[in-house]
Amino acid sequence: MKLRFHNRIVIPLLFSFGIICFGCENDLKEVEQLTQKEKLPLKKGKNVQLIYSEKAVVKIKVSAPKMEEYASENPYLEMSEGIEVIFFDSLKQVNTILTANYAIHRIKENIMEAKNDVVVVNEKGEKLNTEHLVWKQDSAKIYSDEFVKITTQDEILMGEGFEANEDFTKWKINKIKGTILLKENKDSTAVSP
Repeated sequence: MKLRFHNRIVIPLLFSFGIICFGCENDLKEVEQLTQKEKLPLKKGKNVQLIYSEKAVVKIKVSAPKMEEYASENPYLEMSEGIEVIFFDSLKQVNTILTANYAIHRIKENIMEAKNDVVVVNEKGEKLNTEHLVWKQDSAKIYSDEFVKITTQDEILMGEGFEANEDFTKWKINKIKGTILLKENKDSTAVSP
């Protein structure tokens, strides 16, 4: 009698538990599918050009061979095949060019990160090389905390981290690690044998 009563309770409990487990498995699959959809780009584009202007004057032109827009809590644009950003002055002349092999623009924060072989060249011919650069568009600043090399007409400066305005006309290296002079100073006196 005890065994029969025990089976009447245990068997329905096991059956109910099985139904709950299978029900949860389906819900987990649905959750995974929804999560996967967030990982898919909302929009895709090839050979994309974005033009930013103020008062009908072009200020910045962004070009990317591939651009994907992702919608999530923190939406972003990804340029996984490289980027070129051209800054123009008030006379519509090219002021600065930034290139990188990868870039991501965090839309809510209005920050772009450029990575992998980042090069910035300004109108004076000064050239920045680094592997990571952050462009804070709201404050019109660019910076890096990583190794940087800046080449001017007279010297090559190397260091850790730098800050500059977005068109790279005013800059400073945070921790200079070395300097290589490219031209001999005209004021120096050389002693010849």
